[in-house]
Amino acid sequence: MAKVLIQFAHPILSKSRVHKALIQSCANLNDVTINDLYERYPDMYIDVDREQALLRAHDIIVFQHPFYWYSSPAIIKQWFDLVLEHNWAYGSKGNALVGKKMFNVISCGGSREAYGPTGTNRYPINQFLLPFEQTARLCKMTYLPPFVIHATHRLTPDQLIDYGTQFRTLLAALAAERIDFQHVEPLDYMNDLVASLANQPV
Repeated sequence: MAKVLIQFAHPILSKSRVHKALIQSCANLNDVTINDLYERYPDMYIDVDREQALLRAHDIIVFQHPFYWYSSPAIIKQWFDLVLEHNWAYGSKGNALVGKKMFNVISCGGSREAYGPTGTNRYPINQFLLPFEQTARLCKMTYLPPFVIHATHRLTPDQLIDYGTQFRTLLAALAAERIDFQHVEPLDYMNDLVASLANQPV
């Protein structure tokens, strides 16, 4: 079994329908650890030793957060700046994360069509996430496509439940090592994989 670490960051979780639903959907999954960064570090003082130990103990690192201003909430940048130390995560001696997998789970108000050459936001989601991808590659990790929830303001309760089910299915498959990553990397979104996972034997 693979160990999955969710690095969760939402500064106002009480106002979030989407991320609350996602977290609730996977709260009791085996081999999945939820690390709520804002709850753990409300003052932004990050325990680097603790965070590095968590990274060492897990195989797949998931950054779950709202897509604030084409990026992430501030604590994730703080986390990167402090935790991914030279000659620990990268550099000539920085091999602590070699071979691990990483991807983002994000929510955004715009539709999928809004993230394209003719859309309001002009560029696809994957281009806005390039700093995450390059960080993963610098740390000798494999970066996987994101799991994205679009048009969050228009989601019905049933759609929220469906996304929670999709997310749980994806995490369970990752933990059970039922995913062929060679087939995943060319995808735009991890969402595009979930339908096939639901039909696989556990």
